[in-house]
Amino acid sequence: MLQAFAVLLVFQCLGEGLVFLFGWPVPGPVTGMLLLLAALVAFPRLQEVVESGANELLRHLSLLFVPAGVGIVVAASSGSGQWLAIAASVVASTLVTLALTALVLQSLMPRAKPAPERKDV
Repeated sequence: MLQAFAVLLVFQCLGEGLVFLFGWPVPGPVTGMLLLLAALVAFPRLQEVVESGANELLRHLSLLFVPAGVGIVVAASSGSGQWLAIAASVVASTLVTLALTALVLQSLMPRAKPAPERKDV
């Protein structure tokens, strides 16, 4: 499992390095994951090495959200006078997301053919 974590950290560091070197507007870990994807496609045996560590991380994924939750609580004090604007933006963005999701779903669903008319004798 240590080898799996090492591989994941190497790809994250590679992603961070590339983003820093080229000034890309993409987070380093995302670039690292794309590099890992390319490596997994090029070297399928790498999956055996990474799989155990990835499964272990997924088992404890809820613990990884604790720092983000603490950051939200700490940052909440800075928005003390802006709650109306924050609530309005959350409601508006939720409604826009629902509407766009419905439109995309509607455009991707196949059109149903009308049922043929029955002729009763």
